[in-house]
Amino acid sequence: MSSLRSRIRRASPPRTSAGGGPDDLFARVERAAKFLSRFFPTRPRIGVVLGSGLGGFAESLDRPAKVPYRRIPGFPVSTVEGHSGQLVAGRSSGVPVAVLAGRLHFYEGYSMDEVTFPIRVLARLGVRVLILTNAAGGIRKDYRQGALVLIRDHINFQGTNPLIGHNDPRLGERFTDMTHAYSARLRAIAREEAKRLGFSLEEDVYAAVTGPSFETPAEIRALRSLGADLVGMSTVPEVIVARQVGLEVLGISCVTNLAAGILDQPITHEEVLETGHRVRDQLSALLHAVIPRIAAEER
Repeated sequence: MSSLRSRIRRASPPRTSAGGGPDDLFARVERAAKFLSRFFPTRPRIGVVLGSGLGGFAESLDRPAKVPYRRIPGFPVSTVEGHSGQLVAGRSSGVPVAVLAGRLHFYEGYSMDEVTFPIRVLARLGVRVLILTNAAGGIRKDYRQGALVLIRDHINFQGTNPLIGHNDPRLGERFTDMTHAYSARLRAIAREEAKRLGFSLEEDVYAAVTGPSFETPAEIRALRSLGADLVGMSTVPEVIVARQVGLEVLGISCVTNLAAGILDQPITHEEVLETGHRVRDQLSALLHAVIPRIAAEER
């Protein structure tokens, strides 16, 4: 544990300065975006974040340029198995995209500024639509492992919010509206393209907890009673910041396991990765179908 903490301290960027000094968040975002712009001959309008075990899409891009997070100024480094920790600049059906192959998590010891830093950088690069994927536990008893589910709303049980603290108006409004956090327009496109590919997509509510321990059966019963259908340890902070900077958001969960208490068996990270690997081709096909539709409507 001590070695993990030391790696995180070495990887962590300087803290945000409330006075707007040289180490402030906006300046760090600008430095990272300027560094990455050399990898994008055409500004990417669509960004994608790939969750645990779901990195196959990044490998299927045309003309990919891979940039490890450790090379990007100010970027924290992903420490979780199943997250390759690199930004991939490439094309999907001719559309330039910026892909985060692996995300940062609050449970890794990072601050919320650090967890959401990559989203702010994507926005500065020119991204206007953000597609977030994640591995999630299924709370609904009729879910099957490997199902892809659209997120239509979320519940934040992480005990904090990435907008807490000093607000720099250059990064967006402090009091960000979350009424339509997940775009109905993008969900409609995803449903139509999934149908064309031969499967259907449910729309449900995602609950974000801190982790890294999996939930207890009692916690799952409580989450179900509060209206959650899916549970995971990511995504919500990214969505909040994406909405603050004006991005339109599509969220897709892969049900990699059934939540605690539904099946009388332990939950493991290996199970999460195995299920994600099993459905990565289906997810990649969906993303490759959705992205040109979105791009066409953005023109």
